[in-house]
Amino acid sequence: MSKKASKKLRQFTRGMIIAYIGNGKGKTTASVGAAVRARGYGWTVLFFQFFKSPEWPSGERTALHTLGIDVEVHGKGFVGICGDEKPRRIHSEAAKKALRLAEKAIVSGKWKLIVLDEIISCVEEKLFPADAVVSMLKRVRVHARGKQIHIILTGHRKYSKILKQCDIVTEMKMLKHLYYKGYIAHKGIDF
Repeated sequence: MSKKASKKLRQFTRGMIIAYIGNGKGKTTASVGAAVRARGYGWTVLFFQFFKSPEWPSGERTALHTLGIDVEVHGKGFVGICGDEKPRRIHSEAAKKALRLAEKAIVSGKWKLIVLDEIISCVEEKLFPADAVVSMLKRVRVHARGKQIHIILTGHRKYSKILKQCDIVTEMKMLKHLYYKGYIAHKGIDF
């Protein structure tokens, strides 16, 4: 333990906002791990997906359902890749609606942990601005004052205004990935 960390530690008494970001693989996987851990302690958990589509297969969604974790999928699929030909307007409308629904889910108090999978990716794809995420986080933090409602955000890029709202930020760094050698996502590893 470092000298700095050896100080007397205290219990964090409010809900945390956590971000898993970066170009490396593992952001959704880390979120799934956190959801599984929380459920293991009897927490109510919502895994809320912004970008992915209910039509695409997902091993994590199947496993989460089995564990009693609520899963909601609000995306229209990946934007502009994997054969997507939908107008951006369709993706943007779905993302904005999902952002409103995510806020309602958080303030409902029904869940102790809510994963907002790919919310930052929506900003990257310009489906809604970073300020919309910041405003939502500020509103829910006020509402959740005194409650321990934890939120996990995922996405690739660093938006300092979003990360300022976070209590924990972990960056996944890609060193090597088969996608960049022309291979598609692998069932059981990537989805």
